[in-house]
Amino acid sequence: MQAGEVIGECMPRHRAKEFLRFLKKIDATVDRSLDVHVICDNYRTHKTKEVQAWLAKHPRFEMHYTPTSSSWLNLVERLFAEITRQQIRRGVFKSVADLEVAIDAWIAEWNANPTPFKWSAKANEILEKNARARQVLAAQATVLNE
Repeated sequence: MQAGEVIGECMPRHRAKEFLRFLKKIDATVDRSLDVHVICDNYRTHKTKEVQAWLAKHPRFEMHYTPTSSSWLNLVERLFAEITRQQIRRGVFKSVADLEVAIDAWIAEWNANPTPFKWSAKANEILEKNARARQVLAAQATVLNE
């Protein structure tokens, strides 16, 4: 496996069972000498007893959860944006299977010459953006509660 290579798989559902299957795929793919940092949203599927039990047996995996309304902190979301821009947006898919073939083709093309994603924003810019977003959400909540 090279730096920047994508490990991906399309699955029909998003339950803990599928998440565990994906964690096992990562475990089998990534060199055993490396730690694995998994960045996830706070979706309940990522925190079930089954997932927690598996993680307890695999200490090289460290989970990091993004704050609510901060999906932009998760580089997987950036990857999804690239797949959408480069492969899906102008495509015509007659079935889910056709869409999955297109996604798998994009991953294979990416992995032929992988490039790690790099943050371009400075930490203070990210924190300021997050603070502004929280202010907007708080103001919206106030309006809704009136």
